[in-house]
Amino acid sequence: MKLVARLEQSAPIPLAADIACDSGELLALVGPSGSGKSTILRCLAGLHRPSGGSVRCGDETWFDASRGVDVSPQQRRVGFVFQHYALFPHLSALANVMVALQHLPTRERAAQARHWLARSKLEGLETRRPAELSGGQQQRVAIARALAREPQVLLLDEPFSALDQVTRRKLLRQLIELRRSLAIPIILVTHDLEEAALLADSMTVLHHGHTLQTAAPDELLARPGERAGRAPDRSAEPLRRYGARSRRPPTRR
Repeated sequence: MKLVARLEQSAPIPLAADIACDSGELLALVGPSGSGKSTILRCLAGLHRPSGGSVRCGDETWFDASRGVDVSPQQRRVGFVFQHYALFPHLSALANVMVALQHLPTRERAAQARHWLARSKLEGLETRRPAELSGGQQQRVAIARALAREPQVLLLDEPFSALDQVTRRKLLRQLIELRRSLAIPIILVTHDLEEAALLADSMTVLHHGHTLQTAAPDELLARPGERAGRAPDRSAEPLRRYGARSRRPPTRR
């Protein structure tokens, strides 16, 4: 199953973006603030309607502006982890995950929610509410809820941005381990090039809503804007500047 999208709009955030992600692949969308990364995720999930373009997942057309097709978010089977998790504060971790299991018979939901919490290493925390969980634990509840929908696509909107460095590294390792078992397209939004290079099979760089380049992380970071047999592209200068700002000095041990 492959996710393919062309998204176009002039406002509120201009978009002229091409997205392609194969089953089992993790695609990282990188770029500075305001480059349209989160808006693209919302378009893919059906939470925002662009003025033009299309979104296709496998044999299904989720959006096609020219044909008037716009499948609802509920019908798109997308797992979405929001930047600040969007957990229901009055519900326990177990109940938060059960919200995503409306497609199952009522008697099966609790057991399935416990299964996803266990896969997210949250055994014993099922009865705790979000305020009683750490930031890392809240993030794992959000991932468990997203996966409980048995999604065709998993969207991650800067899921590590609110975490401290120690928790962030730990959860990065867990995500690397988890994604090995997921045979679906995964799209990660991040402003951190190092994070993208660690997790992604390919990276798409955005600037003012436009796709600058898509390539494997090593290739893109080594030769931004270059293609085989062609001179460097001047349009990639924003990527070079952004990359210089994003690279941090090595951590001293």
